[in-house]
Amino acid sequence: MAKNRPSRVLAIRLSAMGDVAMTIPVLNILARQYPNLQIVVLTKPLFKPLFKHLTTITVYEAQVNKNHKGLLGLWRLFNELKKFNIDGVADLHNVLRSRILGLFFFLNGTNLKRIDKGRNEKRALTANRNKVFKPLKLTVERYSDVFRDLGYPINLNEDWFTPKRPISSNIQKSIDKDDKCLLGIAPFAAFSGKAYPLNLMEEVISALNNTEKYNILLFGGGSEEKSITQRWEQKYSNCKSVVGEFSFDDELAIISNLHIMVSMDSGNGHLAAMFGVPTITLWGITHPYAGFAPFGQDKENNILADRNSFPMIPTSVYGNKMPAGYEKTMLTINPKTIVSRINKICGVK
Repeated sequence: MAKNRPSRVLAIRLSAMGDVAMTIPVLNILARQYPNLQIVVLTKPLFKPLFKHLTTITVYEAQVNKNHKGLLGLWRLFNELKKFNIDGVADLHNVLRSRILGLFFFLNGTNLKRIDKGRNEKRALTANRNKVFKPLKLTVERYSDVFRDLGYPINLNEDWFTPKRPISSNIQKSIDKDDKCLLGIAPFAAFSGKAYPLNLMEEVISALNNTEKYNILLFGGGSEEKSITQRWEQKYSNCKSVVGEFSFDDELAIISNLHIMVSMDSGNGHLAAMFGVPTITLWGITHPYAGFAPFGQDKENNILADRNSFPMIPTSVYGNKMPAGYEKTMLTINPKTIVSRINKICGVK
């Protein structure tokens, strides 16, 4: 063992869901390669089920809107975490909240390493003028760099998949019929520039439904998305909406058993990818070059809007900046292209 490297590491990653999911491949390898390393993951309560299979890792819930809110709350959190005798901190978030908490540990003599988010590179990639259009380091690789700096290098080419999770017989009967290809579709995104138009997504669903080769599960959240997916469920015989039907833990189990997932540049793609599920992602005003593509996927699974027509892509890292005229970027993705890729992966002719 390398000298002076910590033996009890706090890994901080509070949000968002996709970013938290991208920590899982790294933690899978760490837990296997360094079985004596004690890891405490600090994250939001919602994300705790993501770490269910990592039985040697402790998950500590950060109540960022309650007991751990603000500077005094972070001081309280720091004192609560002392019981784990932390001697190393891996700040995988590097925002104000995690920096303050990390500073408390650093001032207490704890080895602290923070993720390099490559902010300058990302600004250059998303610039309107003098854009530097080149692929940046994957976020998963940036996470692994933090542990390497703490003295724990890992090889991301090793087996990093999260194992499939069992689902109850009742859920199985609800989602899986006639031994068809089990296809998940998550048609929503936080920003409109990342969401495939619903009328075009319905064309995709209709074409797949008509093959009679797929059981299509529709994912989302909230009443509006539930209403849309339920309407598709009623219209298409091989579709089922799972929005609001199951707990997050159960949804993860369902996702782990999919044969294929289709999502936007969003968290659901990362959830599927962490289980090794072939994951097709649709990209509008964002781009995989920013480093947020689902890990371990074939590059052909990234279906991109046409940059010849919209050369400012990516307009931002997160999809929250919509230049005038860029509302139609997703229209450059033909539904037939998506259907063709799905059929190829599932072996449907």
